[in-house]
Amino acid sequence: MIKKVSVVLILVAILLVSAPVLQAASKVIKLAHLNPQTPFDVATAAVAAVFKNELEARTGGVLSVEIYPSGTLGNERETMEQVKAGITQSYIASVGGIAPFYPLIDITSLPFAYSSYEIGCKLYDGPFGRDLAKDIRDKTGMRVLGFIPQGFFQFTNSKRPIKTPADMKGLKMRTMNNPLHMEFMNSLGAAATPVAWAEIYTALQTGVVDGQHNPITVINLGKIYEVQKYLTLSNHMAGLYVWVINDRWFNALEPAEKAAVQGAADAAMIAGRGIDRLVTATEKGLPALAAKMEIYTATPEELAEFRKIAIPAAKKFFAQTLGQDGTQWVEKYLNAIEEIKKTSMSSQ
Repeated sequence: MIKKVSVVLILVAILLVSAPVLQAASKVIKLAHLNPQTPFDVATAAVAAVFKNELEARTGGVLSVEIYPSGTLGNERETMEQVKAGITQSYIASVGGIAPFYPLIDITSLPFAYSSYEIGCKLYDGPFGRDLAKDIRDKTGMRVLGFIPQGFFQFTNSKRPIKTPADMKGLKMRTMNNPLHMEFMNSLGAAATPVAWAEIYTALQTGVVDGQHNPITVINLGKIYEVQKYLTLSNHMAGLYVWVINDRWFNALEPAEKAAVQGAADAAMIAGRGIDRLVTATEKGLPALAAKMEIYTATPEELAEFRKIAIPAAKKFFAQTLGQDGTQWVEKYLNAIEEIKKTSMSSQ
């Protein structure tokens, strides 16, 4: 009899201990991103790791995070569809990933708009970023947890150093399947060729394309240096990740849980931005490429030649594809950048 009572008490104790675990499992955030889960190498991985740790600590496990890296849940469009439907709660999307659901995001890739990482952070942390996040939520049903500037796109190719637009002529340049990126390359005289990220290494290796453009961290991540000879530091497009979460799911949380999610996201974005800067500046970034590629830094005069062609072409593209709404957002974007520049100069 005593043994039976003891067994019952033990089972009750186990159930009581397990109860919080069962409660925690009822509020799981599936967080996906496209890159490997190596948080000391990749910004999105750092964001995911810190978010998981921060949120579970802040809520005592009531909210838990499952990380799905490397496109585990599908390609970008498929994963975004899952977030929109509420199947997956959250995704750290590239501009190319969110563009099919919110075409206006392409204005953030307007060529040569700015070339300072600090300006990018101030831009998306300020009024422009808040207005953009609200517009994304209103039009897609996806709430923005944060914007993560990724660094700037640079040119690489296997044919010759790119110093002026004339050097682009005749080059087959890989782009994402993004109309703005394609228009940008074509406007400079190159032949834009969309190639999926999973196929880019082979396409460059076999000569299907001559070159590509990506931030330094991505060039290293994809080992692009193994199949490209020339790198031009042009800072011609600002990279960006847009971190979204299903708004219906978020609004179903308790007020304290909402605050915990956003607070954990803010902490995670600081980590992601820091890793991106650290990787770019260390042996995993530009210094690593110096021994593997021929690097050229475009002069202000050469960059002015690029701007003279690329900016009017991009504005025309936005007017044609996004209409009046696109034109207004482009001006809002450029005005916000100019205001940040003026404020920064006046404070010096």
